[in-house]
Amino acid sequence: MGNKSFYCAARATVVVFALSISAFAQNREAVHFRGIINDFTPATTVKPGGPWDLHGVWRLDLKRESGTADFSAALTMENSDYWLVINSDPPADPDSPATRTPHTHHIALKDAQVTRDPIAVSSGCPTASYKPPTTTGFMVTGMASITGNGGYPPFAPEGQLSPLTVCVTGGAQVESSNITLVFGAPASGHFGSQPINGAVRDRK
Repeated sequence: MGNKSFYCAARATVVVFALSISAFAQNREAVHFRGIINDFTPATTVKPGGPWDLHGVWRLDLKRESGTADFSAALTMENSDYWLVINSDPPADPDSPATRTPHTHHIALKDAQVTRDPIAVSSGCPTASYKPPTTTGFMVTGMASITGNGGYPPFAPEGQLSPLTVCVTGGAQVESSNITLVFGAPASGHFGSQPINGAVRDRK
């Protein structure tokens, strides 16, 4: 009887210890965010002239152990209908794909700095000034590599990196709802320096 009680107690201890180890491991694992980007660039401050339509998907991994983050995005760009109106003389064929200069960009940001300080996030993330404003979130900053159709883009012909600020913010009902990308030079010459907006689809 005593041996059976000892066995049961030992088994319970092992189970509790295993659950504790599992919980500890989960706390050290990355948190994964995914979503979409749908926006457009300004008409006059990007090269070649905008506006460009922007669409794509993105992923962000928060690495709890190191306190850093990895971000990646795949974007399609093409000139918008408004671009056809203001730049086509003589009028271009709106149904011709070549007219809109479609192309892709893959963006990668590795081991970037993560900032959760509410004051820094509020001042550094544009969604804090949106209507309604976001009230929660974090900011990721680093130097991003960017491709154009799988190679070096015209604005970075030797693979130059560009500063990138990524903000994931939200509110009381959805803690992580919005994402913005803000590029520095040289990428800002193509994407613009304004926030590029998207949505958070899920968090795991």
